[in-house]
Amino acid sequence: MNKKMNLQLFDGTANMAATTDTGLSAEIKEYYVKELLENATPKMVHTQFGQKRNIPKGSGKTIEWRKFSQLPPATQPLVEGVTPTGTKRTVTSIKGNVSQYGDYIKHTDMLQTTAFDNVIVEDCKEQGNQAGNTIDVVTRNVLQNCGSVCFAGGKTTRESLTAADKLTVADVKKMVNRLKRRDITTIDGYYVCIIHPDVATDIMLSNEWEEMHKYADTTALFEGEIGKIGKCRFIETSNAAVYKQTTGSKLAVYGTLFLGANAYGVTELEGLGLDYIVKPLGYGDDPLNQRSSTGWKATHCCTLLNDYAIIRFESCSYMSADPAVEANITTV
Repeated sequence: MNKKMNLQLFDGTANMAATTDTGLSAEIKEYYVKELLENATPKMVHTQFGQKRNIPKGSGKTIEWRKFSQLPPATQPLVEGVTPTGTKRTVTSIKGNVSQYGDYIKHTDMLQTTAFDNVIVEDCKEQGNQAGNTIDVVTRNVLQNCGSVCFAGGKTTRESLTAADKLTVADVKKMVNRLKRRDITTIDGYYVCIIHPDVATDIMLSNEWEEMHKYADTTALFEGEIGKIGKCRFIETSNAAVYKQTTGSKLAVYGTLFLGANAYGVTELEGLGLDYIVKPLGYGDDPLNQRSSTGWKATHCCTLLNDYAIIRFESCSYMSADPAVEANITTV
């Protein structure tokens, strides 16, 4: 459905109450922010499982998470009438700094006057996609740098993987078992696997695969969820990491993430999370009212909190030798 918007909002002739530096009324600004968020949210797959904490205004750009040690079993019997020594928990401070990201598009007066479609609204949708992808990729890059790495087919390096070394059900169960043995807390009763569509295609062929629509009526789904195997729920995104071997067949290698709760933290500055900025014709150095612009700006931070709670599993897929994968190679 095409949405109708008054393009006079950008030529300065519409009756608008002044808010911030965009000159937009609160109602119109809210409309654009809503459009931006609706298109950004589905892209932020990696971000959704982070421990979220905001930085209040006036508190600088650094956020601190506090990690408490686990208490060991108290196996020593108590002595009647004697108070035991007790145990102290150690506290580790983990800090992260927020960074700002953003982009904008310039519009000319001729474009706005002659375009058949509402360019501003369509750009807002695409900029929402761009904002969501940006935040998601920034988060993904941090998670991919986790310390625990496993390889398909029993291999020990990325370069030794072959086209036959794909993710299997047995691999999934081994990764779940590894997280269980580390006493990693689950997320709503399950561990989570963030997976590329190419790798998902391989694993979905298993008869142990359960499509998400079979349990959607009784379980709240995560963003991007496609199904599960046992106690592992799979989240699909094209933003999942893809690497390339530097020697031999130079196959595409996929970085699948297995994780539990509290593996990482994400934050944003209060009031500066994700915003849409619309500049009307004539802003800045534009004496003839020839240019306007639309843009987005966001603050974001992702920090690993528990390296044991996340595993990168590298494997090939049926697409590993396809030149089309070249466009998605990840640089972390």
